[in-house]
Amino acid sequence: MMREIDVGIITKEIERLCIEANYYLPQDVKKALEDAVEKEESPLGKEIIIDILSNEEIARKKLMPICQDTGLAVVFLELGQDVRVVGGDLYEAINEGVRRGYINGYLRKSCVDDPFMERKNTGDNTPAIIHTTIVKGDKIKITLAPKGGGSENMSALAMLKPSDGVEGIKKFVLETVDKAGSNPCPPIIVGIGIGGTIEMTTLIAKKALLRTIGEYNPNPVVAKFEKELLKEINKLGIGPQGFGGRITALAVHIETFPAHIASMPVAINIQCHAARHKETII
Repeated sequence: MMREIDVGIITKEIERLCIEANYYLPQDVKKALEDAVEKEESPLGKEIIIDILSNEEIARKKLMPICQDTGLAVVFLELGQDVRVVGGDLYEAINEGVRRGYINGYLRKSCVDDPFMERKNTGDNTPAIIHTTIVKGDKIKITLAPKGGGSENMSALAMLKPSDGVEGIKKFVLETVDKAGSNPCPPIIVGIGIGGTIEMTTLIAKKALLRTIGEYNPNPVVAKFEKELLKEINKLGIGPQGFGGRITALAVHIETFPAHIASMPVAINIQCHAARHKETII
């Protein structure tokens, strides 16, 4: 039997998620920053992380955005196969929720309608970027992750050869983070996708950013590589906001997918210290 969910509920939830994701830093990110204060050896770096935490507290208490760049609205939608959406178009409902959230939450609208010609602001931060997966069950899970331009611009893709191996991946990751420097507002979270095709590897790299800090890939070999990369990244000396120090990254999250015998695509999606995302299940 199909469970019916009205699109109006989805719109209201998206509106709420847009606002809350931009006002409240996830608890795992906050804890990672608090731990970073103790680990950071640079006095200036330590001071910067303390300022970041103060900014988080002000945003939370005064109900205002953590960062002026409130990002493009990226929506991960897990749609139960036993759900029937009624009352309107699902994607239109999501975009209406984004529209309301960015207007009513006084969030900066950062979306332009044409990417390389007129670049006129759409005025309401729509359209959202929507990734839909059909799953078992009769529920809808929505994860909203506002993605800022500074960190997104520092992300990268490489179509490596299988013979490049682990060392080739490591080289690409370290070069990308080093080149990014202060631009993505470190301490950063590094999402890495390995495998699949050109579009799949970039998607799983972004999804990797949603994982709770402190949780590693269930494959122990991959988990070991995550820890190794984090250690090497934090040897680069970029530090908080690029002023030097040992805490350049809070976490490295790797997701993998089977690949063609001739291919080893690797994508890096960098997230700033304001690693915003919020989810709900309807």
